[in-house]
Amino acid sequence: MVTKERFEQGLTLQQYIDQMSVNKDRFMEAIDEIALEPADARVLQRLGAWVVRQAAGIEITDVVSGFRALSREAARRINVFSKLTYTLETLIQAGYKGLRVASVPVRAHPLVRPSRLFASTAKYVLLQGSNVLRITALYKPLKIFSIAAGLFVAAGLALGIRFLGFYFFGENPGGKVQSLILAAVLIVVGFQTFLIALVADLVAVNRRLLEEMKLREDRTS
Repeated sequence: MVTKERFEQGLTLQQYIDQMSVNKDRFMEAIDEIALEPADARVLQRLGAWVVRQAAGIEITDVVSGFRALSREAARRINVFSKLTYTLETLIQAGYKGLRVASVPVRAHPLVRPSRLFASTAKYVLLQGSNVLRITALYKPLKIFSIAAGLFVAAGLALGIRFLGFYFFGENPGGKVQSLILAAVLIVVGFQTFLIALVADLVAVNRRLLEEMKLREDRTS
């Protein structure tokens, strides 16, 4: 995301305005209504960058930038499945496949109009968050589904321990049977989710083998 500070590493705002030859009047009319980067957007950007770094396992600051340069080998090894955006998926794949990633600062023009792709920051965050979760589950299914299974089992055990507390310490547990039933359901769902994690991991292994076959075919063609 472009900030005033990052932009002024190349040109100050006034220098940029002075060298404009096209649409200068239109730019000046809109300049007072433009916020280059609100404080809430800064916080969301940093949070999103941290989430993507954890998912990808790489150190990078600007995770949503569309300015990307890939080597031929990296382009062959990366397969984009998302129809929303390639920016996050390529980073997560690069980290998963052990590709080297580096950030290079570039000079950019300041923001002169709202985004036409997303009506609000909240919508963008929700869409990108779901996209990160889906991509991470695609490449690390055992980790994602095991976490979900652990949460279900932990919640079920907590309710079961609560019921046992009522049972052994004298209070009539008859009115707490619903908690015991819910605990049993949560534990069963947790174990089923873990089985799904194992199946998804086997599918991921098969996909990796298919990607390796495709890569070898591309190299020889």
